[in-house]
Amino acid sequence: MDFDIIRAGRAVLHVTDLEKSRAFYEALGFIETASDDEQIFFRGLEEHNHHSLVLKKRESPAVEVISYKVKSEKDIDQLAAFYEKQGTELRWMEAGSQEAVGRALRIQDPSGLPVEYYAGMDQAERMIQKYHHHKGAKVQRIDHFNCMVTDVEKAYAHYSNDLGFACSEYTEGEEKKIWAAWLHRKPSVHDVAYMNGLGPRLHHIGFWLKDPMNLIDGCDVLASMGYGPAIERGPGRHGLSNALFLYLRDPDGHRIELYNGDYLTSDPDFKPVRWDLDDPMRQTFWGHEAPDSWFNEASEVLNVHSNKKVTLTEPKLKKRKPTFVT
Repeated sequence: MDFDIIRAGRAVLHVTDLEKSRAFYEALGFIETASDDEQIFFRGLEEHNHHSLVLKKRESPAVEVISYKVKSEKDIDQLAAFYEKQGTELRWMEAGSQEAVGRALRIQDPSGLPVEYYAGMDQAERMIQKYHHHKGAKVQRIDHFNCMVTDVEKAYAHYSNDLGFACSEYTEGEEKKIWAAWLHRKPSVHDVAYMNGLGPRLHHIGFWLKDPMNLIDGCDVLASMGYGPAIERGPGRHGLSNALFLYLRDPDGHRIELYNGDYLTSDPDFKPVRWDLDDPMRQTFWGHEAPDSWFNEASEVLNVHSNKKVTLTEPKLKKRKPTFVT
């Protein structure tokens, strides 16, 4: 591995109504950096980069790309050389072709997900001590992506063996195959997770909150503004990752997780935690089940070359909701 991937950096989502989307994300406490008639750029309160979430007005909802920040332009070139050697078609996004983002490389990864690597992004004012702008859930920063793929072990192998991601926790089913895996580059539980399912699709984008009370603040504000039905799952605590969570659906159905309280994974002797698929404390430490929508619904993704939706495929492992034995 000759490249340094830093962390999950940003996501670009297609939405059908910018004003409805703006109202929802502002209610959560995102900061709008810039916008025009076709797109909005949002960031969290502590983020010093221009944005971590882009909403583009389109006819139908989709995920254009999920992006990782790398250390330098050299890393982008080395990633390009690696993928080219693997026979992967490259798409270059030249500096200036995307607002606030420098030169970037886009590829369709082995799971069919649209992935981008970039090093440079314009700076923005950190709002972490501008307390008069803190509202809603007081979203701090982007934390991770969670993706539904047809072959988790294939995704695991690529991101761990080829790209240098480390595994923090994983789930095995009765087939003794990896049903889900949590992988990281920054020293936390994950920058990306892969779970078995109809795919490729983006299950959710996780955003970090500064404390547990912000989950409750988010629920209160959303409910008071009529967004109660957008609350899909939680608040609760995951067994896997130990984090507190709240899952929301934006006006187009894109799933957002508000997330707080996982742990440090930087030690080289850290050993991945194994969970059984049917352990009732894995998904929700407190015991309540996730709704069927959480297992079945996710955002479709685009091909980075054609901009058309990627065809969905049934998963390699048995597709089912985990059976919790009580």
